[in-house]
Amino acid sequence: MEKINIGLFLDTFFPMIDGVINVVDNYAKRLKKFADVTVFVPKIKKGKVRYDDSQLPYKVVRCKCFKLFFIDYDMPVPSLDSKFKKAIQNANLDIIHIHSPFYIGKMAVKFAKENNIPCVGTFHSQFKKDFLRATKSKAITNMLLKKIMKVFNSCDECWAVNKEIGEVFKTYGYNKEPLVYNNGTDLDLVEDEKKSDDIVNKAYNINANENVFLFVGRINVLKNILFIIDALKIVKDKGKIFKMMFVGTGQDEDLLKKYVTEKGLKEDVIICGKVTDREMMRNIYHRAKLFLFPSLYDSSSLVQIEAASQKTPTIFLEGAVTAGTVTKDVNGFITENSVEKYADKIIEILNNDEYYKSVAENAYRDLYVSWDNVVEGAYKKYLELIDKKKVKN
Repeated sequence: MEKINIGLFLDTFFPMIDGVINVVDNYAKRLKKFADVTVFVPKIKKGKVRYDDSQLPYKVVRCKCFKLFFIDYDMPVPSLDSKFKKAIQNANLDIIHIHSPFYIGKMAVKFAKENNIPCVGTFHSQFKKDFLRATKSKAITNMLLKKIMKVFNSCDECWAVNKEIGEVFKTYGYNKEPLVYNNGTDLDLVEDEKKSDDIVNKAYNINANENVFLFVGRINVLKNILFIIDALKIVKDKGKIFKMMFVGTGQDEDLLKKYVTEKGLKEDVIICGKVTDREMMRNIYHRAKLFLFPSLYDSSSLVQIEAASQKTPTIFLEGAVTAGTVTKDVNGFITENSVEKYADKIIEILNNDEYYKSVAENAYRDLYVSWDNVVEGAYKKYLELIDKKKVKN
């Protein structure tokens, strides 16, 4: 059977790192087993060095972009890049999958319609929260939501990373029932637990008997990172000894460091920065006793699945969309949206080892999903959509 040509479209990419970029990277790596894959993204410059796409096992085509100094992302301008438009045309795509609804995603949907190519869109983010934070205006936010939903509603089919984010997008104006395709992870459970933990202890100067808590992601107040510090201040004041690791970078790193110092937790918190070594990340997830993720922003974070892959359960907040796959006190922990309640839950878990072990095992059993299984299912759906389009023609 002749390989199909798949185009994945996203409005940001390496050297930046976030959850959606990791999703697209994992899709592309695995789809290469079945198809020819091209990832269409902007040229993003970090410092004076551009990312070397040759290290990736799939083809990457980049378009011109402008730097936006007031947010984390650059602005692609595909409509002004004739080489980029020509590359899309020459790719002879059989299906298009957009992972963002902005400049590149919008162009991809338009191209799909003009060329009668099936187009899938995935809902990754709670855009309304991003828009409100950036504009401070409900009117502008609603206008922007209408624009992006026009893009998603133009797709043949849209997927949500969990049922809850699908319901959120229906409130935004999506006029169909989205299919659910959960995210996955490329990590598998460590085999030599002591060796794995020793590596982290040595790298970050942690005592072997210390409890370790972990956050992985963009260092951004949208992720409720200061909430974590407030809760840990209570935990420390109640006599618990721990190390808290923050892995990631972001616009609020200096704010986090300052807040840690103000709360008297400088000796208890490790700001790790970016960790790109996946083996080290696997070790860090395994070393952590708890993954602290009080984010009300995320839709279905990869990091909670990565934590579950190492039998490290997560503490969420009630109302968190990203906790949609979690059953309280069965495969994860969920508390009221209160610093005090969050701190009390941490202490309760530390004081009840059987309770902890049961939830940790169930997190691995229920929430750990491999990318191989996710992408194989997506590929089969691509083939269905291509065949469906041919029948209509």
